[in-house]
Amino acid sequence: MPTAKENATSLYIEGILKGRPREAVAAYTGARYTQHSTGVADGQEGFIAFFEPFIERNPIRDFKFIRALQDGPKVFLQVYQNINNGEAEWLTTDFFDSDGDGKIIEHWDVIAPIMPPNPSGRTQLDGPTEITDLDKTDENRALVTDFIETVLINRELDKVADYVSAKTYIQHNPEVGDGLQSFLDLFSPEACPLSYQECFMSVAEGNFVATLNRASWDGQDLCQVDLFRVEDGKIVEHWDNSEPVPPRADWANSGKF
Repeated sequence: MPTAKENATSLYIEGILKGRPREAVAAYTGARYTQHSTGVADGQEGFIAFFEPFIERNPIRDFKFIRALQDGPKVFLQVYQNINNGEAEWLTTDFFDSDGDGKIIEHWDVIAPIMPPNPSGRTQLDGPTEITDLDKTDENRALVTDFIETVLINRELDKVADYVSAKTYIQHNPEVGDGLQSFLDLFSPEACPLSYQECFMSVAEGNFVATLNRASWDGQDLCQVDLFRVEDGKIVEHWDNSEPVPPRADWANSGKF
């Protein structure tokens, strides 16, 4: 029986990359398919209604799966999309829930344009991809979710070194460089425009932990993805992706969360 990770990946490959959305949802989704990508309606028919015209408009589609995690029934995918030979380049970060047979029953995503390298010369996608330390999955998930609650939500910045390595903190955010001090320079000021309200979901596998968060930037609600790599009990690397939550009138479903 295919795993949830395999079904989530196959839904992408068959449904969008190969242009067979009807066949894909029949094969890889379960008795329901609840959708949180705000422009797409719920159910198999919602997926088909959105992607059939998308495929027709965009005949050249190149996807690369960068990182894929599974944590029980939950799956996380980090995907590079190149549409029509560079007409658009997107970073897509997806979370999925699955049923007892590994079929996909719910989907959340954050999609944003690919940006130039950051001040440290790092891109939104480069860096290690190998999953290690499977025996530390629960420990690493707890470290990351506690970091989000304590430091990002409650802003107890004096505790940041309890979670993040002061020696090695590699950053893939397009506007922030490496090092713990670069993070503090952004997040410490009283007038910092970035705030976190909730860690809505986490998906961990070994040394990687992906989180889906409620956040805001200058009062604009965000659906915020943060992906962390943990080594020896400390966060040592960070990738992210962020999308404004559109007005309620523009939702085709129950919303981003």
